[in-house]
Amino acid sequence: MNIDVPLRELGQVDVQSLRETILAQEDEAWKEDKYRQEAFEVHHATESIVMLFVQIDRWPDIVVNKEPGWARLSEAALPLMNHIIGKHYPPGGTVIRAMAAKLLAGGKITPHVDKHPSFHHGHRIHVPITTNPRVRFMIDGQPYQFKVGEAYEINNQKTHSVMNKGSEDRITFIFDYVPKDRIL
Repeated sequence: MNIDVPLRELGQVDVQSLRETILAQEDEAWKEDKYRQEAFEVHHATESIVMLFVQIDRWPDIVVNKEPGWARLSEAALPLMNHIIGKHYPPGGTVIRAMAAKLLAGGKITPHVDKHPSFHHGHRIHVPITTNPRVRFMIDGQPYQFKVGEAYEINNQKTHSVMNKGSEDRITFIFDYVPKDRIL
């Protein structure tokens, strides 16, 4: 969603439970759903554990599927998501995507704008789980370094990219929240 600024800092959040849950996942869990990597070239250097995903071919009807990651992550993720939504956004909306996303060490997500119409209506929230000093998130030509224990909303209608020049993978929990007044 175009939020008029490149990045909105949402403040401190308690990521401990979600962090422990995500870091305890087996390697196979990261490789079971390759839809994002196959459908979107910019995500070829990533792996995901998807909890929720909107059926983009049905948009503007909002049909959200619980994906395999739901059983693994929802118990730890839902309290955090509800906390962020309750503190920063109007009630009554819908989470249309939720996932743990890993950018592999040495990998990059090339500059892009999220184009599907659903991205124009949803707030895209990032909650870092792991990072390192050599990860840079670029939005509208400006570099940002996200911190574990903080939450951020990015303006996905501006050109953005991520590079991980570090030797450790970067993991972020991402979810998209569509407020009630933005549901078509």
